[in-house]
Amino acid sequence: MPEIRQNMATKQWVIISTERARRPEEFIDLSHRPVHESLPAYDPDCPFCPGNEEGPDMEVLRLPQGADDWQVRVVKNKYPALTQDGERVRQFDGVNRSISGVGYHEVVVESRLHNTTPALLEVEQLNIVLMAFQTRGVVMSLDDRIEHVIYFKNHGPRAGTSLLHPHSQIIGLPVVPYNVRGRDEEARRFFDDTGACVYCAMLADELKERSRLISENDDFVAFQPYAALSPFHTWIMPREHHPSFLMVSPVSIRRLAEICRDILRRFHFGLNDPDYNIVLRSAPVKAWYADHLHWYVSVIPRVTQTAGFELGSGMYINTALPEHSAAFLRSIQV
Repeated sequence: MPEIRQNMATKQWVIISTERARRPEEFIDLSHRPVHESLPAYDPDCPFCPGNEEGPDMEVLRLPQGADDWQVRVVKNKYPALTQDGERVRQFDGVNRSISGVGYHEVVVESRLHNTTPALLEVEQLNIVLMAFQTRGVVMSLDDRIEHVIYFKNHGPRAGTSLLHPHSQIIGLPVVPYNVRGRDEEARRFFDDTGACVYCAMLADELKERSRLISENDDFVAFQPYAALSPFHTWIMPREHHPSFLMVSPVSIRRLAEICRDILRRFHFGLNDPDYNIVLRSAPVKAWYADHLHWYVSVIPRVTQTAGFELGSGMYINTALPEHSAAFLRSIQV
C-alpha cells in the first residue's frame, strides 16, 4: 500500500508510491553518456576557461588571491537577475507590491578544466570552491540591502544549466523568499513546542535508524530524508548545530568538501552522471544566531520529472523508497 510521509522540518507531504516503486538501478539512464568525457580540457570559446577571463570590472574574487594560475574564480554574471546598483525601494499600489531588483548575482568558476565535474575534482579543489562561497556570502550579507543569500549549482540541461564549464552561482536577494520564510516558521514552531532544533532531531533519528544513511564523517552526515521528495534526494547535514554556513570553520569546510565529493561520486558512477541540482540552505542574513535553524546541503538528482499533480497540489510522488535508494548509494564503490 502507498504511504504518505511528512517531512517534519518543512511540513511537506510526500507520497511514497510503493505500487509504482522502481528498483534504484532502474533510474540509470543508459542512453545518456557523461558529456564531459568527450570535451577538451580547454575551449577557446568558453568564457570561463583560462585566458578568456573577463576584465577586472567583472571579477570579484580569485583563489589563490592574485595568482595567474588561479584555481577558482568568482565573476559577476554577464546577464544578472539582479543589479548591484541602486537602493532597495518598496512600492505598494493596492494589491500590487514590488521592490527594486537590487542584489548580487555571481558565478563561481569551479575549475580551470573545461571537461570536469565536481565528482571528478580533488577534495582540495572542492574545498576552495566552498571557501569562495563563504567569502562572497559574507560580503553580500554585510550589504544592508541584502536579506538572504542563495548558493546553488545546476548540473546538466534538465537541472537548468546552459554552459558546460563547471560552475555554480550565488545570488544575494533583497527579500527572504516565501519558501525560505515558511521553513523558518515551521522550524520555529517546532522549537517553541519542544525546545529543540527540528533538524537536530531529524539527524538524531537518522543516526539511530541508519537505514537511510549514505555516508558520514566526523562533522557531517549524508542521508535520504524519511520523506524524500524524489528518488535519491539527499541531505548533507552538519552534526554541529548552527544556523549559518557563513560561521563554519575552515576545518569543517574541508570535511564538507570530502563528503560532498563522496556523494557526488556515488551519483556519478552509480547513476551514470545524472543531471542534478545542489542547494546550500543557510539562515537568512538577520537570523545567523537563530536557535531554531540549522544549515545543510540538499542534492537533488533529476531522474524524474515534476508534472501536473506536483504543480497542482504542492505534494510530490516519490517512486523510490528512500531506504532502498540509500542502500543502493551505499553499495557504490567510489
